[in-house]
Amino acid sequence: MSEFQRVLIVGTGPAAIQLAVTLKNDLNSCIGIVGRTSARSERFFTALKQSRNQVRVDVQNKKHQQMEGSSIIDHVYQGYGSLTGDWDTLIFSVTTDAYMEVLKQLGNQLLQQVRCIVLISPTFGSNSLVRHYMNTILPNVNVDIISFSTYLGDTRWKSGEPTNHVLTTGVKKKVFIGSSNNASPHVERLCALFERLGIRLEVMSSPIEAETRNISLYVHPPLFMNSFSLNAIFEYSAVQKYVYKMFPEGPITQYLIRDMLAGWKEMTSVIEKLNLKGVNLLKFMTDDNYPVRLESLSRHDIDNFAQLETIHQEYLLYIRYTSLLIDPFSEPDQDGKYFDFSAVPIRQIFINQEQHWDIPRMPKEDYYRIKIIQGIAKFVGSSCPTLDKFVAAYEHKIEEAAQALKGEKISDAFVVQSFEEELKMICSEIGSSIGHR
Repeated sequence: MSEFQRVLIVGTGPAAIQLAVTLKNDLNSCIGIVGRTSARSERFFTALKQSRNQVRVDVQNKKHQQMEGSSIIDHVYQGYGSLTGDWDTLIFSVTTDAYMEVLKQLGNQLLQQVRCIVLISPTFGSNSLVRHYMNTILPNVNVDIISFSTYLGDTRWKSGEPTNHVLTTGVKKKVFIGSSNNASPHVERLCALFERLGIRLEVMSSPIEAETRNISLYVHPPLFMNSFSLNAIFEYSAVQKYVYKMFPEGPITQYLIRDMLAGWKEMTSVIEKLNLKGVNLLKFMTDDNYPVRLESLSRHDIDNFAQLETIHQEYLLYIRYTSLLIDPFSEPDQDGKYFDFSAVPIRQIFINQEQHWDIPRMPKEDYYRIKIIQGIAKFVGSSCPTLDKFVAAYEHKIEEAAQALKGEKISDAFVVQSFEEELKMICSEIGSSIGHR
């Protein structure tokens, strides 16, 4: 088979190592890894050099042992300018807001050889963006551009710092996938691979539909783009706050739940204007992400959530979050205490490897996601006042923070952005597919 013979993985994070080991050991691919030159990636490249390009994956749970192993990376490129060779497949294991920057740095000569691009953690519209860019370079070549709904699990550095050794702590039971090609041999190959890994890969009718099956789109903006969370992120406090806890330990109140529900409805309206089927939010949360016990939420309420009255929907979402304050499927200790599942700390702004003040990935990456959705909503004529409110709160806070840090080195994350170039490409591609002019 010709799929995935020469695979270039773009990115130097933990997920890139897991993907490299899986593809090398299961598909016998020739693997290359490339990443931008930075203080953080320097440690990764140094570790690779010391190990003679050997990388290793350990797993936390033995039932995921099919994910572990070690392999040799065939080609390592420190900086995009050092790239050589022909690659039939690109796998993007970078943040969604970096796709355009990466494509431009890879250069037209390399991209002209590529026949498949896989987006591991895209957002709503990412496939349209990449497809539009590739069509401008290769107008007569059909490049198979594939979107996953999300990364296959949770992989982190084994030692907590960038090295050649990672730990996969969790693996999803199901991931969604969609291709720009109706009949994609690459998708068929990936389905067979994921089945061997014990993961169900559900093929959607289009890549953008797969991109709508990412729970972060629906829950991150309300959880992070509110005054409680933004104050916890940008204003120093010795008291730790938590993402998934109830007020005052965390941001979850009846008002946040109201905004979460309204945001989902606005997203659903946009999705339906693209002739796609939206998600049942509660079903998606419980069946495809984190389940709760049926004693807490009935099967009937989960399955019929979309048809219920607004106040009933808000009530059920509130129950869902209170039910996950602890892991309801963990074993209690001798004092009757269950695992504190909701204790995910809200991270504060920090000084990055380049010695600049920076914003944590959540909500920095979510800002890009929601701005793109906001732009698509405007393009298709769909009102989204709740999403607008999230954006306004976040942009006000980063402007306020930039002013407070005046005179210090700060990253570009503190700048209000329009992402106009990306949105033009995305909306042009979407417009072609749904008949907009």
